[in-house]
Amino acid sequence: MSATYVDPLTTRYASKQMLEIFAEETRMILWRKLWIALAESEQELGLPITQEQIDELKAYETDINFDVARKREREVRHDVMAYVYAYGQQCPKAMPIIHLGATSCYVTDNSDAIIYRDAMRLIRKKMINVLDKLSHFAAKYADMPTLGFTHLQPAQLVTVGKRATLWMQELLLDLEQIEFNLSHMRLRGVKGTTGTQASFLQLFDGDHDKVKRLNELVVAKMGFDKTFAVSGQTYTRKYDYNILSVLSQIAQSAYKFAGDIRILQNMKEVEEPFEKSQIGSSAMAYKRNPMRSERICSLSRYVMSLPANAANTAATQWFERTLDDSANRRLVMAQAFLATDAVLELYMNVADGLVVYENTIRKHIMAELPFMSTEVILMECVKAGGDRQELHEKIRVHSMEASRMVKQFGKDTDLIDRIKADSAFAAIHGMIDRILDPKNFIGRAKEQTEEFLRDEIVPILQANQSELGQSGQVNV
Repeated sequence: MSATYVDPLTTRYASKQMLEIFAEETRMILWRKLWIALAESEQELGLPITQEQIDELKAYETDINFDVARKREREVRHDVMAYVYAYGQQCPKAMPIIHLGATSCYVTDNSDAIIYRDAMRLIRKKMINVLDKLSHFAAKYADMPTLGFTHLQPAQLVTVGKRATLWMQELLLDLEQIEFNLSHMRLRGVKGTTGTQASFLQLFDGDHDKVKRLNELVVAKMGFDKTFAVSGQTYTRKYDYNILSVLSQIAQSAYKFAGDIRILQNMKEVEEPFEKSQIGSSAMAYKRNPMRSERICSLSRYVMSLPANAANTAATQWFERTLDDSANRRLVMAQAFLATDAVLELYMNVADGLVVYENTIRKHIMAELPFMSTEVILMECVKAGGDRQELHEKIRVHSMEASRMVKQFGKDTDLIDRIKADSAFAAIHGMIDRILDPKNFIGRAKEQTEEFLRDEIVPILQANQSELGQSGQVNV
């Protein structure tokens, strides 16, 4: 038990995978990789950097002396220079050339971009696994009728599987956005103090081609093929806003799904997983609360609030940069990814264990379907020789009375019994039960579901077979 505050995202919600991406060790190793890439590239372009110096840097690439760095930072109040000092203590021969020509943002911004890329790749993987689990659910229940709802009021029937395609459609749009972002990711590169590369131009005695080549070499060594064409001291913070906007979209989609499940669980039609020993309420022992879906909504709401913060940060970067972005980004960017990761872990878990109560669904359908079926009954009676206007009035009267009995006295609807007892409808009495088959009222829901899965989802799953097979974990 800790005696000081700990972030619940790290202790309760986020996955080990995402925590490792944002770990301090990961970040510091990236800094050292960037320093090594810079030294190697400067050597290749003719600066007097020895192989012995580079080998020394590589020998301590992952052996981070955090204690030395933290002690130094308390003295100098500068994190990058503290870690330059700590690296130099391990690499005395290479110390003079560590960070040569660079500014702090060379390591901070470039490492951030790499971390965000890796984090988005993990987010993408989990989104695909959510789609996989929802696809199985949609296929299984493609033709199971259920009440549709508009304005949260019973409406024309859909199917359980068709409703799942609505959840999937939203995730598909999010997937398109995250893939766009991944395809356009870039490093800040080697730009110098205010983005002019002046320090590097001095190092290379005014050779512009070598300075340009230095940028290309470093970026390639770090696994990228492009940088921002221009920058100030930092890459534009609008880049962060774009990332958070995508995460917000994912959170919106997850919130919609979880909100629907919460309502369906209230109706006792569909439930999220509930473990054998799980407690629903500290007071009401009988309860099965949708805690996973509620947690999705809670964390999603937090993620959805963060783009506004990033927008303010981007808008207030005066001239070539100000430092008021630094502390803010340390919090916001990491927490946005950790919270989105937690949301998707929960989404995978819930989607993989949804419980459908078919009899309850049918009961709810049959409470409403008699009213929905009256137009079909009317048309069939007219085809059998009845008077449309006379029959319409009779159905109106029967419907109003049946509705009154339901609303005022809590009785089950007896509309169909009333119609069957009315001789005006005698010509179709034998057809009424067939008319009332719920599958007559689902339109192309089944076909739409099958087509959506075949045309939109299966190609994605087939193209990402290596990413499948992940299960969502609920830590607490």
